[in-house]
Amino acid sequence: MLASSLAFTHIVTERFLRYVAIDTQSDPASPTCPSTDKQKDLGRLLASELRAIGLQDAHLDAHGYVYATIPANTDKKVPVICFCSHMDTSPDCTGKDVKPQIVRNYRGGDIVLPADPAQVIRAAEHPALADQIGNDIITTDGTTLLGADNKAGLAEIMDAAHFLVHNPQIRHGAIKILFTPDEEIGRGVDKVDLRKLGADFAYTMDGETAGNIEDETFSADGATITIEGVSTHPGFAKGKMEHAIKIAAAIVDRLPKNTCSPETTEGREGFLHPISISGALERATLGFIVRDFTDAGLKAKEALLEGIVKEVMKGYPRSSYRMEVKPQYRNMKQVIDRHPEIVDHAMEAIRRAGLKPTKTSIRGGTDGSRLSFMGLPCPNIFAGEHAFHSRLEWVSVQDMEKAVQTIVHLAMIWEERA
Repeated sequence: MLASSLAFTHIVTERFLRYVAIDTQSDPASPTCPSTDKQKDLGRLLASELRAIGLQDAHLDAHGYVYATIPANTDKKVPVICFCSHMDTSPDCTGKDVKPQIVRNYRGGDIVLPADPAQVIRAAEHPALADQIGNDIITTDGTTLLGADNKAGLAEIMDAAHFLVHNPQIRHGAIKILFTPDEEIGRGVDKVDLRKLGADFAYTMDGETAGNIEDETFSADGATITIEGVSTHPGFAKGKMEHAIKIAAAIVDRLPKNTCSPETTEGREGFLHPISISGALERATLGFIVRDFTDAGLKAKEALLEGIVKEVMKGYPRSSYRMEVKPQYRNMKQVIDRHPEIVDHAMEAIRRAGLKPTKTSIRGGTDGSRLSFMGLPCPNIFAGEHAFHSRLEWVSVQDMEKAVQTIVHLAMIWEERA
């Protein structure tokens, strides 16, 4: 079937507005999976809607994952592909009682959010708005995040599934659907059952600008520095006390000021980022995340950090430190480059949806980062979300519709080229 002959009827916006009404914020302090039981509220709804579409195996498992299959309708042997999005929203900003608004036929300029006029989506600070003239922009009222990260992806996959099931003339192989919990706290695939999923390749729908496909992520480590100071009574401390909190503060103060931090880097530049500091006189702990696109870059930044620590510790000869580095995820490009057809097919699908494909890198990670190294190569396709993790989050209706079309075309292309 020619791409131009597809007649899309979208209800992706209605789905999206239904999903953002459900609070699914994850909790990094929780030991459970999912970290918050309320994520299952959305999972149950999604599984029910998938069954209503006709996907009989759709279900929510005990760990909060939703699985479903769109059966193949072709005699060809086609690789099984999966579309994946996450159900949770970021702990950085509340997602309770989301009240979305739709700015119809956006004409440019700033968007003032109605419940808190201090919250303004400024055109100068959000250059992607320049591409949205005439489109419909969904925002919040300014009191919560929106949840487009990643409920836009959920709605797009659901809309595409509905379209494929109700248009059996579109030939495709078996398509798997996976919705995950806890992606925002780095645990999105901790309990995924890849054997049950049964996919050969996957795509996360969790990217930003329409037309983008991301085949590369940061590589990521976490670093913890524990300082053992010297405690004594403060009234008799001269020449004796070595304060662990002050040592920790000195380490933070020695970090590079004009480079190697999130606020001073862009593109393919990595960074060292302190994310926590705690303790008392005798012992203090510093937490860092370390990011770079190469393993060598990670090691260089970790060496820089330890060099700073050692230099600071020279001033505290009776104190000691311990530095522990834990791998978090690795650049998925190392895996995806072995299967160039995954990205090639996606770029063609984006073209057929009427967009110019752009291959980019993510200054972060997705479920696809870990899935790729678990044996399921998984680049990331745009979902249209912008300014995520904040009250200024927004998404375009038309971009979500283009994402739905991209998914459908991608299913077709895998069958055509099998």
